[in-house]
Amino acid sequence: MRIENLDDVAEFARTVIRNGVNLHPDDDFRNYVNLETGQQTYTEEEASAHNRDMVNAFSICEKCGVDIYGFMQKIMLVETGLDRLIPMPE
Repeated sequence: MRIENLDDVAEFARTVIRNGVNLHPDDDFRNYVNLETGQQTYTEEEASAHNRDMVNAFSICEKCGVDIYGFMQKIMLVETGLDRLIPMPE
């Protein structure tokens, strides 16, 4: 995935969340584990690619003056439906 702007950052986050991952920007994708199977969520290659994408996401957010944590939290809340229960960050 190419991450070149905030829309790309949002799509990256949505894609990861839709795959059932409780995404946090600081987490290494190698550490995500499927709770049902106990197996790693991503292969080494997938994790490396997602880690590179996250580095790019941090860079884009920084260039745009956007807090990546709040930005991705909003996406997480909407994608999971938790925005109906948890107030959106500012």
